[in-house]
Amino acid sequence: MRAAHYLGDGVIAVRDVTETPPGPGEVTVAVAYTGICGTDLHVLHGAMDARVTTPAVLGHETSGRVAALGPEVSGWAVGDPVTVMPLRWCGSCPACQAGFTHVCRQLVFVGIDAPGSLQQYWNVPADLLVRLPHDVSLRAAALVEPTAVAVHDVERADLRPGESALVVGAGPVGLLVATVARGGGARVLVSEADPRRRELAADLGFDVLDPVAGDVAERVEAWTGGAGAHVAFEVSGSQPGLDDAVSALAVRGRLVLVGIHPQPRQVDVFRVFWRELTLAGARVYERADFERAVALVAAGDVPVDRLVSHVAPLESARAAFESLEAGGQVKVLVRCGSDA
Repeated sequence: MRAAHYLGDGVIAVRDVTETPPGPGEVTVAVAYTGICGTDLHVLHGAMDARVTTPAVLGHETSGRVAALGPEVSGWAVGDPVTVMPLRWCGSCPACQAGFTHVCRQLVFVGIDAPGSLQQYWNVPADLLVRLPHDVSLRAAALVEPTAVAVHDVERADLRPGESALVVGAGPVGLLVATVARGGGARVLVSEADPRRRELAADLGFDVLDPVAGDVAERVEAWTGGAGAHVAFEVSGSQPGLDDAVSALAVRGRLVLVGIHPQPRQVDVFRVFWRELTLAGARVYERADFERAVALVAAGDVPVDRLVSHVAPLESARAAFESLEAGGQVKVLVRCGSDA
């Protein structure tokens, strides 16, 4: 079979590998689609070389069908459509014992710390599988994982119907956060510097603003009748985005940090004090978030056709990474096998 490998130094190569049967407690998934995300680009640039053992098969946004069952597996049948929640936790650290397994101190993120889905057939522990409805397109189901991120982000915000939400950054996750927030009854404003992403957000029915065209806090206050936003989601991972998110919040507003900030950032803590703001981190997702994401995709509430801008075959995985990095794309999928 064929698999795309990260070899280090920015190199992705598609190579032949030996297919192995699933072990005890494992299932072989015939991978249909794998999405490429910003984290994968970070890996490509060596930012996670301390965690990644090369040659590494990346990929954690996936859909497919059960192809084979290993010993001691029950509850699944060959042909079942599935996605994979790519988290493995220890179960014994303080976070796990407190019920927060998704932030386990020894968390293994499958597709980074363990082999991922950019391959035709993928052996994974059966307890990572998440069932899909039989009538859901596997192309659409490849967006379940990033949708689960957005569901978790909105849950962390404790966002209520009728509240105002500012989403800073209109990449795929930002647009999914905006979609989930609006679906929950919030009024949503999207801030994005890139004109193409801003246009897409507007086409999806969101109010939008260009953060470089004027003071964001002033415009958010005007949009909220002088109050400021109840919630701000910082999805850009940038210092200017963080500054805008903090400055735009209402009294007792909630800031949810979604974007990854690999470097320490400055935060206006006086503003946090003065307005009694709350800051919440949001890391990956829990099982309930994944199941909710499946329901949203199945119901057609996720604008898959607008978000998926390019689909490449597995043999062109390197070009798919290059396409995403070059800009102009929203969500890039790699077709790893049949989606029949």
